[in-house]
Amino acid sequence: MRVSLRHFRFFVAVAETGQVSKAAAALFTSQPAVTEAIKRLETDIGVKLFNRSPKGVTLTYEGAIFLQHAQNVLAAAVDAMLAPQQVQRDMAGELTLACTHTVAGYFVTPLLLRFRRIFPAIKVNLVEFDRPEIERRILSGEVDLAVCLLSPLERGKDIETELLVQSKRRLWLPANHRLLDRKSISLRDIQAEPYIMLAVDDAEETTMSYFKAAGLEPNVVFRTTSMEAIRNVVAVGFGVTILSDMVYRPWSLDGVRLAAASISDAIPSMDIGLAWNRSSGLSRDARVFIDVCRSGSGILGGIEYDEPH
Repeated sequence: MRVSLRHFRFFVAVAETGQVSKAAAALFTSQPAVTEAIKRLETDIGVKLFNRSPKGVTLTYEGAIFLQHAQNVLAAAVDAMLAPQQVQRDMAGELTLACTHTVAGYFVTPLLLRFRRIFPAIKVNLVEFDRPEIERRILSGEVDLAVCLLSPLERGKDIETELLVQSKRRLWLPANHRLLDRKSISLRDIQAEPYIMLAVDDAEETTMSYFKAAGLEPNVVFRTTSMEAIRNVVAVGFGVTILSDMVYRPWSLDGVRLAAASISDAIPSMDIGLAWNRSSGLSRDARVFIDVCRSGSGILGGIEYDEPH
C-alpha cells in the first residue's frame, strides 16, 4: 500500500467541499494531483469512495465510513506533532465541560478523544444541558467551559465565546424528490412541502426565525427530538427539513438514500464554539482544552455533500 497522510488530507478535503476543484484550491495544489490521490486511495483500498457527477462528488456508503477513519488519522497526526511540545503532558487536573444535545452527539467526542490522548491525567467531567441552563451554570461557576451552539446567547455580554466551526444549513429531501431538478430552491418552494421539525437545542426557534423573516411559515407535519427519525421519514418521502451539514448523513438507518440541496435564500449557518465566564476567566485546564480545540478545529468540521441537481 502506497498511501500517505497526503492522500488522507486530499480525500477529506474533497469530502468536505464536494468538489475536486474546491479541494485543490483549499489545499493550494492542482486538480490533477487531488484526482490522482483519490484514485490511488480507491485502488489501494479496493472500493469506490465517491460517486462522480458533472456537479461534483458525493460519498458512497464505503466513502462515508472511510471518512470517519481518515479524520481520526489526521487528528492523530496533529496530536503527534503537539506531543513533544507539551512539556506538562503529565499535569493532573479536572475540568467540568458542558455541551448541548446536538454537540454531544455530533461534535464533542473527537475533541474529548484528542484531549485525553494529549493530557490523560486531566479528568473531564462532561455534562449535557440545554443552552439557557449552560449559560446559567457558566455564570454561577458550576461549569468551567462549554462547547455549544453560539447564537443567540441570552447572556452574551457576560459570556466570552470562540467560534470553532460554521456548518452550512441545507434542505434535506428524498433522493428522487422533484425539487432536485430545479436550478434553485427557495424557502417559498419549501413552504409548499410537508416539513419535519427537529425539536432540540434552538433548531425550531432558528428555523421559524428565517421563515418568518421571509414572510413565510413552514408546513410542520411532524416534530421530533430524534435525528435518526428525521432521516428515516425524510428518506421515505414523508417530508423535508432544513438542517446543517454537520449532522447530515446520506442514508437513513434503513439504508434509504436522502439528498441535500442548497437554498437560494439567506440561511444562517450553525455556529459551534466555546463559551466561558467573561469576568472570572479560564482555569488552567480550560485553557489547555481550548488549545487542543484550536489545534484540531480544521479537522472537525461537518461534511458537505454536493447536491445532485
